[in-house]
Amino acid sequence: MNIFQMLEQSGALTVLGMGVVFGFLVIMVICVSIMGKIFHALGIDKNVEASAEGAEASGAAKSTAVAAAIVAAVNEYHKDNG
Repeated sequence: MNIFQMLEQSGALTVLGMGVVFGFLVIMVICVSIMGKIFHALGIDKNVEASAEGAEASGAAKSTAVAAAIVAAVNEYHKDNG
């Protein structure tokens, strides 16, 4: 077996492997989409939407608290280091 045959075989195996992974990902996306449509039709996703709205509000409060902590730390640093 010479180098060209080995390269040809490795290229074929690479393409085959990538094809298998791509096929699996396509099947997975289709299954997740179908499950999402089923959950939406059954009304199971209603609680998720309500909790997402609450998470957005608490996220804004957290970011405000973080910004206040940063401002306080910078002011303390400037006070100590002139």
